Amino acid sequence: MDNVAAFLRYLTAEKNYSAHTLRAYRKDLDDFMLHCTTNYQLKNLTKVHYAMVRDYIVALSKKGLTMRSINRKCVTLNSFYNYLRTIGAIDKHPLAQHKSLKAKKSFIVPFSESEVDHAIQQIDQSTFSGLRDATAIELFYSTGMRQAELIGLRVSDIDWAQQQLRILGKRNKERLVPMLPSLIATLKTYCEQRNEIDNAKTHDFLLVTDKGKKTYPSFVYRLIKLYFNEVSFKIRTSPHVLRHSFATHMLDAGADINVVKEILGHENLAATQEYTKVQLPKVQDAYRAAHPRAKK
Repeated sequence: MDNVAAFLRYLTAEKNYSAHTLRAYRKDLDDFMLHCTTNYQLKNLTKVHYAMVRDYIVALSKKGLTMRSINRKCVTLNSFYNYLRTIGAIDKHPLAQHKSLKAKKSFIVPFSESEVDHAIQQIDQSTFSGLRDATAIELFYSTGMRQAELIGLRVSDIDWAQQQLRILGKRNKERLVPMLPSLIATLKTYCEQRNEIDNAKTHDFLLVTDKGKKTYPSFVYRLIKLYFNEVSFKIRTSPHVLRHSFATHMLDAGADINVVKEILGHENLAATQEYTKVQLPKVQDAYRAAHPRAKK
């Protein structure tokens, strides 16, 4: 077994990484292998040194990749060479002295509450496709789940008695998220219609296409853009913006940040705190309006 295959098996068995993450790691390593083969006639990644990695980073930059994307690829390489060091396949880590590139933090503008409401209201829910689309949007906005989590959600993950969803997150970590009455009503109607579709009876995935098959990333992405491009002029309209909107609106309404952290499935509070930065304009307005010296 080659080192890359062994590394991916290690991530699956020991780190419990998702299939989506494994595909991304595989692609990153394949791309780096192609670079090394093309430029250095190198077919063994254990022979890599940092100058090759630096040239690879330059090549990625010339292709137009963002600093954030390049850093992500370097994380893959760093993890791979950490693994090779652990198993004794290499003596020197080629990225030991590497420092992450300074990347501009992208600022995501959340949808407003009215934009979410208008997006759902414009959907014709008398058809199965319309009901499914409305269900997808409500699931995103009511639970803050990720796109991959929505696609992987199963009918059996719905706990009607406890009015909660079991969501399988990153690294197969499960969490329970309560369901709002409006979401429960939508889900019940949707599930009734889903059960009428023949192909949907062959599997347990909750959201299905018009032909009853499991949905996929580009399907869900286009779904969100279709409806939110009609009600919003924001540059970014995607499933992640809906997740961002959920977190922002919860925090704006006074929800405890630790509760929001658990619902989102974040491993640490720092990730959740990123959403609090959206509130800065409101903080500034309140500060200027309330401070005694602000009017002097």
